[in-house]
Amino acid sequence: IANRLFYLALPPSVFKPVTSMLKAACMSPSGWTRVIVEKPFGKDSASSADLSEHLQKLFTEEQLYRIDHYLGKEMVQNLISLRFGNMIFGPTWNRDSIASVTITFKEPFGTQGRGGYFDEFGIIRDVMQNHLLQILCLAAMEKPVSTSPDDIRNEKVKVLKSVAAVSLSSCILGQYTANPEHDDPDARTGYQDDPTVPAGSTCPTFATAVLQINNERWDGVPFILKCGKALNERKAEIRIQYKDVPGDIFNGSTVRNELVIRVQPNESVYVKVMTKTPGMSFNLQETELDLTYKSRYKDARLPEAYERLILD
Repeated sequence: IANRLFYLALPPSVFKPVTSMLKAACMSPSGWTRVIVEKPFGKDSASSADLSEHLQKLFTEEQLYRIDHYLGKEMVQNLISLRFGNMIFGPTWNRDSIASVTITFKEPFGTQGRGGYFDEFGIIRDVMQNHLLQILCLAAMEKPVSTSPDDIRNEKVKVLKSVAAVSLSSCILGQYTANPEHDDPDARTGYQDDPTVPAGSTCPTFATAVLQINNERWDGVPFILKCGKALNERKAEIRIQYKDVPGDIFNGSTVRNELVIRVQPNESVYVKVMTKTPGMSFNLQETELDLTYKSRYKDARLPEAYERLILD
């Protein structure tokens, strides 16, 4: 086999021995060898740095690919196109027009017997500090010089450097408990009912954090990151809420516009706007300009995120 690709879908505890053995016995003698690494990549800054140092001793930078599969999702990739390919959004994409940005990840099921593994990391390390933070960067960054990976990465780094340290008063943490009256057997089991979870665990299964970006574009706009397990639905979305219309002439009957980018399920982009109700009256109602992918692109095949990134 001329070219060899290794995807490490493994816990961080075995990264070192596995990659050492790959280097010793599995490198391609005649083609390229590539190693794909995904989260969780260590448990904290020190363990992550230790793994990075280990991998850099074994492989060149051209052989290493660090991925976050969420960046391969259709609507996450579409963020750049929506922002920088449409004049309609650019002039209002700032603190003057936007009241808040909420990035949400919800799962309707619990740990399903994997609580012991989940308890080592928790919802913040599992979802917030990677998937949601990547989406925040794409939503908040300045226009890159090009769509090359290096140029996009540079703009993301600028955003992260501008994010103020999060205080505990800006966070809410929670852990799901059993609902004995629910029809779903999974819902009748709380997090600590999972036999693989250590007794008395305080590991969060839900987290909300409010981030502030201290730069000219976003000063004062809260970026709200929300994620959790065993919630009421499966949903991942970016919800950009605009400010109230100044000089209201409709006696308070308007509500704020929102741009919603639904990542999963039912990929879509829709804008909530105010319109006149049909007929003789002049009342206002909220309606949606809706681009739902499965309706608009009926024959399109959306590749899985892992498929897209591994092929890339």
